[in-house]
Amino acid sequence: MSLHDDAVRVLKEYAGQEELRGLYLDHLAAHPDGMWKPCEAGHVTASALVIDPSRGRVLLTLHRKLRMWLQMGGHCEPGDATVEAAALREATEESGIAGLTLLPGGPVRLDRHPIPSPCNWHLDVQYAALVPEGATAVISDESLDLRWFPYAEVGDVADGSVVELLRRTLERL
Repeated sequence: MSLHDDAVRVLKEYAGQEELRGLYLDHLAAHPDGMWKPCEAGHVTASALVIDPSRGRVLLTLHRKLRMWLQMGGHCEPGDATVEAAALREATEESGIAGLTLLPGGPVRLDRHPIPSPCNWHLDVQYAALVPEGATAVISDESLDLRWFPYAEVGDVADGSVVELLRRTLERL
């Protein structure tokens, strides 16, 4: 199964956000290259909110280009077998934490956001990644900063999409 086919499967199984889910599926039906960065109509990305429920906190990255506090995530790569694997790879690379596990049940949320050209849109498939006991975060080259935030402080530093991702993650926990 190709990554494109896996994304279609994941989206068909995802319950919720019907209109946005339909837009993602229509995009993939119209664009065989819709998983990849060169697709100028937009492309699917994968991300994960790194969460430590035992301490009531999340790890956010200060994105180097956007200068915003965000969850870990990014572009799918040819070596990613699944969208889930892409989200876990991105979360591991950007957090420096080995042994992350995705919260069961598939994506937590979808988020479509505009990006600077040449591509127009990121169609982000968002997961939540649980931190193993005793994990230590290590900043990557992709970040200006990496910091743990208590749940209650996320809204003070991050935009509404991250706040909503946290809310939906906490509902699933």
